Amino acid sequence: MSYEGHHDDRAKIMDALGGKRGLIDSGLPSIIFLVAFNITNNLNRSILAAIITSALFTILRLARRETIQHAISGLIGIIICAWIARRSGKAADFYLFGLYKNAAYGAAYALANIVKWPLIGIMLGPILGENFEWRKNPARLAAYRQAGWIWMGLFLIRVAIQYPLWKTNHLNWLGSVNIVLGYPLFIFAAWITWLILKRVPTVKAGD
Repeated sequence: MSYEGHHDDRAKIMDALGGKRGLIDSGLPSIIFLVAFNITNNLNRSILAAIITSALFTILRLARRETIQHAISGLIGIIICAWIARRSGKAADFYLFGLYKNAAYGAAYALANIVKWPLIGIMLGPILGENFEWRKNPARLAAYRQAGWIWMGLFLIRVAIQYPLWKTNHLNWLGSVNIVLGYPLFIFAAWITWLILKRVPTVKAGD
């Protein structure tokens, strides 16, 4: 595969896994919540600031005629986080939905790998033009499974680090770690995924 082909695949992989826009749309409102709470010490105002930020991202994507998939999913996620925190009255519970989500993702990636239907292959196969033909190729299947374990590890690392902070109500540490384990860890996992997959050629029908 040519360098240009590798570069195109890397861009497709990044976009399929969320991309920069998706991370910003889902991550920045959480940062705004943390900053607002530290300034106001008021849960309702902080929740409102996060929801408004997420809604503005959605409106901006619409105005610029960009895909709103990640903005909408981010807005829904923020609303769920806000509902959980508002219901309990604890600011740290704003991050509880993220913990549940990461635990569920980690379990899903593990189960899919065990049954040899890695989620990375299900997501990327059609995008990379091989649909599910990769399942007939042991090397390509193994590559997708290897990448799947990387993502399972990412989600479980997040849970292992953030859960004790949530349990002990360390809001600032929880919010800060949420940032560190968000974009940087995502970029690392996506890069490793690309390195793994580029070693094995994509599979076309009849290969």
